[in-house]
Amino acid sequence: MSTTTIQAPTAEAVTAELTAWLDDNWDPEITLAEWWTRLAVGRWAHPAMPEEAGGRGYGRSLCAAIATCMANAGVVGPPIGLGPMLAAPTIAAHGTPEQIQQFVPEILDGSVAWCQLFSEPNAGSDLAGLQTKAVRDGDEWTITGQKVWTSGGHLAKWGMLIARTDPDAPKHQGITYFAIDMEQPGVEVRPLREMTGAALFNEVFIDGAKVLDANVIGGLGNGWRVANTTLMIERANLGGGGKQPPSLSGGHQTGRLGDAVGELAKRTVGGPDGEAGRGMSIKRLLGLAADMGCSDDPVVRQEIVKLHILGEVNNWNLLRAKAGGSRTGAEGNLAKLAMSELVRHSREVGNLVIGADGMLAGSASSTGGGVQEVTLFSPGPAIYGGTDQVQRNIIGERVLGLPKEPGHPKETPFKDLPQN
Repeated sequence: MSTTTIQAPTAEAVTAELTAWLDDNWDPEITLAEWWTRLAVGRWAHPAMPEEAGGRGYGRSLCAAIATCMANAGVVGPPIGLGPMLAAPTIAAHGTPEQIQQFVPEILDGSVAWCQLFSEPNAGSDLAGLQTKAVRDGDEWTITGQKVWTSGGHLAKWGMLIARTDPDAPKHQGITYFAIDMEQPGVEVRPLREMTGAALFNEVFIDGAKVLDANVIGGLGNGWRVANTTLMIERANLGGGGKQPPSLSGGHQTGRLGDAVGELAKRTVGGPDGEAGRGMSIKRLLGLAADMGCSDDPVVRQEIVKLHILGEVNNWNLLRAKAGGSRTGAEGNLAKLAMSELVRHSREVGNLVIGADGMLAGSASSTGGGVQEVTLFSPGPAIYGGTDQVQRNIIGERVLGLPKEPGHPKETPFKDLPQN
């Protein structure tokens, strides 16, 4: 009895297929919403997703080839943000077929935006110590608590929420993962202004908000396991790199598509999805060095090459992990640490290149202000998505086998633990 092995397509074949599809479907006269719908129907919106969830089941290398192809073609990419990055793959992994059908299509076509309701004022690094509670009432749950550092919460229709459903269980076992409607009474979103001047993050106050029991993702009391899927995806994505087409977060988008291309290409956007969150690109730094007349400076050249090497090593680490499976269990954590270092180093290289101009911001700067934006934002990547210290703890304990920090026995009920 013989078996047939289905070979994955090559990057060249996928690029050729996408190029032909773009020739037939790209139209600068349609709206952004119509374009995103075409991408979703063609299964190009999120090719890493499994086929039953609207994707193609492609690995990281093929997805990188698709992103590069779109960027080189000068088209707007699929919707970005926490919906495609975190919610869709988490629901695909843990949701029921009904939940996948309800939530994933409107993420892939950019109809709605999502946010992540994990961290709390007293439960950041110790996320399992969260105190937001969910109380069952028939076929729905009543949610009460506070969340913080909620990216895009002011724009989101849905939120990924973890809340405590059983205070008598140990703290990691009494947590449930919900999809919560953000546009309901009992949910108040307040922006948090950063030193960049932007307000990417929010604090969210939840007072008696409702969630249908049908919107429990992954089953009652399994929230920590589901949340870890979200966190692993987040760390891997925050640590990722590569060429990306310009795009926007999901939500109701209107206007002519052709007009959006030029506007997006000029943007230097803060946050994980923008240039500030990834650091200055090598191409941008080389252009600045040429403009400033220091492209032949051996120190500048050495630092730019060092930044390039750091980026390539991180990409190879992720590609190796994808090709051979998770070899250490910490690939996402290592990638997250690498991205923090990349942003910090690009900040240093950028300021080395522009010199005293780094003390001026915005329109007062002769170099456009991009380096200054990265400088102000650069502490962020070491904090959001799990601090660098948390990543090192995970690597030390789970990979290197170092002893865990002293604490109460795992089986201690949450209600008996000292509260933060």
